[in-house]
Amino acid sequence: MLLGALFGSLIGIILGLTGAGGGILAIPALVIGLGWSLTQATPVALLAISAAATVGAVDGLRKGLVRYRAALLMALLGAVFSPLGVYLAHLLPNAVLISLFSAVMILVAIRMAVQVYRKQTSTACDQQPWEHKNCMLNPETGQLRWNLRCSSTLAVIGSLSGLLTGMLGVGGGFLIVPAFQQFSDIRMHGIVATSLMAIALISATAVTGAIHAGAAITATGGVFIAASVGGMLLGRMLSPRIPAKAIQLGFSTVCVGVACYFMGKTWM
Repeated sequence: MLLGALFGSLIGIILGLTGAGGGILAIPALVIGLGWSLTQATPVALLAISAAATVGAVDGLRKGLVRYRAALLMALLGAVFSPLGVYLAHLLPNAVLISLFSAVMILVAIRMAVQVYRKQTSTACDQQPWEHKNCMLNPETGQLRWNLRCSSTLAVIGSLSGLLTGMLGVGGGFLIVPAFQQFSDIRMHGIVATSLMAIALISATAVTGAIHAGAAITATGGVFIAASVGGMLLGRMLSPRIPAKAIQLGFSTVCVGVACYFMGKTWM
């Protein structure tokens, strides 16, 4: 149980710092750290992500950072597609799921590394103009301008997040956060807070489906979940004090290392 508390705390801290990374590392923490199978780990990871993300979302709502209508739309579509992901997870062999999970981790690591590089090399001339964004804020009201392009973009993001959440137990924040950065002009603090609310709702739906399919939460899993909530609170406190570059590069390195370990153990 001590290891469960330690790993849960670390996952919560990462989720609080990034709004995206904790979910994708929850499964490796349980599989590698505690020796669980992917099927055992998925519902516990999802419940931990949902609980921790709920704490972060409440904090964001209190501070007025959450774009709650956008989060609800993504969560609604995520709830529709997450049962399909759970169904596919039960059909696919464990080796295939591990391979898909590892591929997702590597893609996330590459995205974060590229993002750091672009921040270092970009100039005002080559940045994407705001008018090209799909979801724009109204400068007078500060609210999103809801139109067909924005609604469709958020619907696609939510659907893909729900599918991957149900199938791989990854939370979906790794997709929501960069998509918001790419397709909206919302500031980063608002993106993280909105992502946490969507993650909380999507993960809760996915874990409900997993438990309905026969998954169980053990005592060690309960400790992991509780510790992740505490870690989230600490991560939200630390986030303004740690450089984003250090967080992103460190997270990318861990993702690549874990993915290589998974692939080597599965196929070699």
